[in-house]
Amino acid sequence: MADFIVSLLTGLSSAAAMFLVASGLSIIFGVTRIVNFAHGSFYMLGAYIGYTLVQAIGSTGIGFWAAVLIAAVAVGLIGVVMEILLLRRIYKAPELFQLIATFGVILVIQDVTLWVWGPEDLVGPQAPGLKGAVFILGKPLPEYDLALIAISPLVLLGLWALFKLTRWGTLVRAATQDRQMVAALGVNQRWLFTGVLFLGSALAGLGGAVQIPKGGADLLMDFNILAAAFVVVVVGGMGSIFGAFWAALLFGILQTFGIQILPNSTLVLMFLVMAVVLIFRPWGLLGIPESVLQIPSGPPERPLRPALPRVRALAGAACAVLLALPIVHLVFPEVVGTFTLVLVIEIMVFVLFAAALHFIMGPGGMVSFGHAAYFGGGAYAAALLVKFADAPFELAFWAAPVGGALLAFLFGWFCVRLSGVYFAMLTLAFAQIAWAFVFQDMPGSVLKTFGIADEYGAPLKITGGDDGLNDIWPSQWASARVSYYYITVGLSVAALWIMRRILYAPFGYTLRAGRDSPLRAAAIGIDLTRHRWLAFAISGAFTGLAGSLFLFSKGSIFPTTLEIARSFDALLMVLLGGVQSLFGPIFGAAALTWLNDLFSVLSYWRFLLGVTIIALVLLLPQGLAGFAGTRLGRRLRLARPEEMAT
Repeated sequence: MADFIVSLLTGLSSAAAMFLVASGLSIIFGVTRIVNFAHGSFYMLGAYIGYTLVQAIGSTGIGFWAAVLIAAVAVGLIGVVMEILLLRRIYKAPELFQLIATFGVILVIQDVTLWVWGPEDLVGPQAPGLKGAVFILGKPLPEYDLALIAISPLVLLGLWALFKLTRWGTLVRAATQDRQMVAALGVNQRWLFTGVLFLGSALAGLGGAVQIPKGGADLLMDFNILAAAFVVVVVGGMGSIFGAFWAALLFGILQTFGIQILPNSTLVLMFLVMAVVLIFRPWGLLGIPESVLQIPSGPPERPLRPALPRVRALAGAACAVLLALPIVHLVFPEVVGTFTLVLVIEIMVFVLFAAALHFIMGPGGMVSFGHAAYFGGGAYAAALLVKFADAPFELAFWAAPVGGALLAFLFGWFCVRLSGVYFAMLTLAFAQIAWAFVFQDMPGSVLKTFGIADEYGAPLKITGGDDGLNDIWPSQWASARVSYYYITVGLSVAALWIMRRILYAPFGYTLRAGRDSPLRAAAIGIDLTRHRWLAFAISGAFTGLAGSLFLFSKGSIFPTTLEIARSFDALLMVLLGGVQSLFGPIFGAAALTWLNDLFSVLSYWRFLLGVTIIALVLLLPQGLAGFAGTRLGRRLRLARPEEMAT
């Protein structure tokens, strides 16, 4: 009984910081509809700023808590700076395009934190007056854990009073329900949004600051808390503070007892629960049914038309350059080196990956936060076939698109029944489940339960866990750099052409109809669920093909190919290139891959990349392809006004 009580209280204390971060994220999303990826960075800044202030003024109990509160206010002011300088300028841009801006802020904050505090983890001091432990039936529990347990309900009570008893809180609740009506009543939404960003960011900073005595500060805090915060917000209900509170308590307790009962479940338990909740109650425990994060957002999209002759000529010229590069490399290696071919191979792989995501995201309006599951899952399917069946390259290569399609077919059956942010978060949940399956080598553990193990009684290494699978190379005829270059370019271009033809076929127009007017499409007899499901599987197949090209170009595969960061990379490529253009993923993937390669050799490369991304967001709000299309269209109208008029 003592162990149970202590474990329960430990789980409640862990839930405190999770609730603080999730409540701030929920408030920001509820009012501004911004999916703020930088929220985890504010949590990290709260820990670092709090650490510095505690060292300076936290020698007493009053000084410690004053330092924590000052750190929260400082982070809130940083959130205000971000809102005024960045977000305020792009509120009218598509909602998902704002996601790119907050991703750029993550990169900037990471390198600024590295520059100010250094790369070493900071071990926080104990809270004055709370350094001891209390004994419950003979079992010790840190006093500071009890303090954290008390903080959550106090903050919840304060937020309830703020939103229920003040005029500002009433306006925030009104904006959460109907922003247009609030604007029509003459409320200054700019400063309302600024206040919301301050409050949400300050709560994230407070969550980081109160963790100083328990874990200190490190540079991985932002991504470690971000996924958990999104899970809590979605399970509790988007925009619901009480939902975030109860969901944080639920996950805090589940994580604590999960470590004791099923140690291998800790990485996936949270996402399993989120998947179940989203399947049976998509709007969360205390949320309300709502469809948000729709594509497209902003001005209406023009109907699909065949490419203009000049566009076709440019595409043909680009293909000719790609085909000529290896020849130039063989004749003039000092002009086009081996590294150039390697870089082009990587660009083409991610162009295909981004185009496969855009296939469902642009025409279908399905925003996937977990598409790396089919990229890495397909690659693992091919690698396992080589490793354990000694399959030849020619056979194993095609196992990846088949594996990606089957995995997308399975996950998609659940996902396509949802929409908006709930669809996105369910794809994220399934991707994390797939990642945990590979990272923890669950097939080996399952085989051990049936008595199948190695000679030492340890689980067999099937997926290789964190070590991955190595020495996976193509056949001799395809192993030469030039040969594999042509394989990658040829298959990528062919796949892009096939996806383009599908989108110009009746199936593609049906997808767009379901995205733009689902009620009208359903009224004329279109089975939208079936079409979305099939599109999801097709996208998974092409994503798996990209994973296969990636696998055999590297010769190895690791669980990192299924991580959230990989999914966000693909999402960033699509958004950076432009969602409303079929050329968008090509522009975005090529640009982001090239920028990553350009900046990665420099010190503080994340800062440079983040600033570049933010600049592109501010200067090119329609994406690279949208900007190029606008310029090209303007030139064509000037050159051929009669033809363009018809």
